Amino acid sequence: MDSATEAFVTHRNLLFTVAYELLGSAADAEDVLQETWLRWVGVDLDTVRDRRAYLVRITTRQALSRLRTLGRRRESYVGPWLPEPLLTAPDVAEDVELADSVSMAMLLVLETLTPTERAVFVLREVFELAYDEIAEAVDKSPAAVRQIAHRARAHVTARRTREVVSAAETRRATEAFQRAIETGDLQSLLDQLAPDVVFLSDGGGVVEAALAPVVGADRVARLLAEGLPKIGATMSLQAAQVNGAPALIFRRDGKIDTVMAVRVDEGLIGGLYLVRNPEKLSRVERETVVSR
Repeated sequence: MDSATEAFVTHRNLLFTVAYELLGSAADAEDVLQETWLRWVGVDLDTVRDRRAYLVRITTRQALSRLRTLGRRRESYVGPWLPEPLLTAPDVAEDVELADSVSMAMLLVLETLTPTERAVFVLREVFELAYDEIAEAVDKSPAAVRQIAHRARAHVTARRTREVVSAAETRRATEAFQRAIETGDLQSLLDQLAPDVVFLSDGGGVVEAALAPVVGADRVARLLAEGLPKIGATMSLQAAQVNGAPALIFRRDGKIDTVMAVRVDEGLIGGLYLVRNPEKLSRVERETVVSR
């Protein structure tokens, strides 16, 4: 293996995670990695002091270019847009900051940042890059990057619900919620939902899904009781680790029909994210490695 290939393979999982956190799409992140590789093989490695930082810089630039294009596409997306879910290893939850950074809830908050703010926030807060390294990646001065980082941090903090909860607490809430779904008991569903719970479903205009957010425990519980597929001979429900946290996967005749991720606030479910768009479900069939 030549040195360029060795460096790329060594850092591939990291580069994928950077691209995914900037884009919210595994398919687009893979395309960015292809573009990164094509540029990397043309680099004179004798001029590269830090190969990891250089690769992250290329990946960030390619992801930012793609993110600006995707932003225009998402404006015409049918119904709520949700990130593409990833089946992740259980040990991802042990790195609390990494698990939080790839969670559905955090990725949705990142969607409210500008592309440059998102890149600066992710590179600084998640991957702990130095300001001068980030400055080279986003073509800004280190002083400007510091200001952008401060602004992005304040923006994210204002939109995050509460403190990050443990994987064990999320698992307990998810398991109780799973039992309520399997029994179809409306009161049991209500008992697991926060009063201001938000329900988002992404069908991409391809399959049935709510076209607008549904807010409030009563409304969400009734929607779930009436709208969720009944567990039985053709429909099964299994627990899984998705985007670094416990989640539920519905399968119809063995094929993935819906991925349900949750956000837990103080022991209750404060956010429900249902991905049904078939184009977004392929990465739940096999485990994806994320790292930092």
